Amino acid sequence: MRRNASPLSLVLLGAGVFLLVLAPLLVWYVQPHAKRTPTDIDTTTVFTGTGSYFDTGKVETVEDETITITRQVRGDVADSEKSGNAVWDVSTSVDHDKTLPASDPRDALQWTLERWVTDRTTNEPVHCCEESPTFDGEAYLKFPFDVEKRAYRWWDSTLGGVVRLSFEGEKKIQGYAGYLFKGEVEPTKTGVRQVPGLLVDRKKTPQVLAEEWYSNSGIELVVDKRTGRIINAAIGPKKTLRAPGSKKDAVVLLESKRVEFTEATQKKQVELASADSDRLALLGETAPMGAAGTGLVLTVVGVVLVVRGRREAPEAQNTHMMTSTHT
Repeated sequence: MRRNASPLSLVLLGAGVFLLVLAPLLVWYVQPHAKRTPTDIDTTTVFTGTGSYFDTGKVETVEDETITITRQVRGDVADSEKSGNAVWDVSTSVDHDKTLPASDPRDALQWTLERWVTDRTTNEPVHCCEESPTFDGEAYLKFPFDVEKRAYRWWDSTLGGVVRLSFEGEKKIQGYAGYLFKGEVEPTKTGVRQVPGLLVDRKKTPQVLAEEWYSNSGIELVVDKRTGRIINAAIGPKKTLRAPGSKKDAVVLLESKRVEFTEATQKKQVELASADSDRLALLGETAPMGAAGTGLVLTVVGVVLVVRGRREAPEAQNTHMMTSTHT
């Protein structure tokens, strides 16, 4: 009797071993390479709310007006490839109804250009590639991957410094759950601006270097747990002018109790976060577990079949004619 390994058993064994090798490869190599900040980003987020702003035409602060903040983020792919980091150019404009749609962002109440450079894996700031200004903190336009239930240092570009955001549980945005972080900024001097003395109650002085002050009554960010994408943002900014050395606000330049992502922006951010999160889950959890489980089963079955072999029917005995010679 002879035993042979069947072709099927060898195929099953080979497939099982391949899947067992593939499972840790997906976890340790493929998924970490997918978990990197994109360089070809091109997104626009819009905040709206009601507030006050200084009308230069009327030379006074007007109230109960619609405030719109538009932020455009575009990745510089060429510089990103050269440096190995994520290089993002950020344009932020603050408008009221009369300056929208903004054909020229210089007509806005406020317009800033920034260049944000981060490590694609850790999200930490990297000081290169003509970064402007010099950033700090752990989060700004996004949080690190695999967001933790702890406080984070978030960069506030208006403050020009970091703000501690505390973890406040979970919150659903458009039916999608994320981690909620909150913080605030106490009134802080952020710079000076030359203005007519009359504007800050210095009537006898033609021009003064007024102090610029900034506060934020409520920063609220909802972040996707896996990708670090911000799916909703709300802030309560206040910018004022004070006479030099004064402890009292003289002019309100901009104030809103709450400006927040529009519904359209929320839906778009949730859509992007959900797609990226599902992809990372597939590479880091679903596919490896499936590959490991299937590979184990196929390997066991293949080994059993190889050991048992394929039984072949015994060869028929040859019958030889014997001739007897009688003498």
